[in-house]
Amino acid sequence: MLKIVLISCVSQKLDHPAKAKDLYTSTLFRYNYRYAESLNPDKIFILSAKYGLLSPDDGIEPYNETLNTKSRNEIRKWAEKVLSDLKGKTDLKKDVFIFLAGKNYRMFLVKEIKNYEIPLKGLTIGRQLSFLKNAITKK
Repeated sequence: MLKIVLISCVSQKLDHPAKAKDLYTSTLFRYNYRYAESLNPDKIFILSAKYGLLSPDDGIEPYNETLNTKSRNEIRKWAEKVLSDLKGKTDLKKDVFIFLAGKNYRMFLVKEIKNYEIPLKGLTIGRQLSFLKNAITKK
């Protein structure tokens, strides 16, 4: 059983191609990534509205796309692609998935994943940052 962390993309990005883990520049993404690393997971993936499932070292171009402006059907299609990619890299029935991602990024994924946690569920951005800051400094 592996521990997998899934982090959603954010709108603040560099203006040039970079590794996925470096492209996203918001404070929330930075704290999510540091928190993910502090959990000592077996794998970290980034959920990109444009590219789908990304490994942190995948090189990508900047983009301006979010699931928050897509229809339910578009989000479902995006999730099907992500799930297909996840099945090739993880075990959806045995592995534990930790979502550091908003509702639109996880709603169709959690239906197919047996073991998952959503530590930031229901928290405002400010409370998410506070939780992440405290969790990182305690480790």
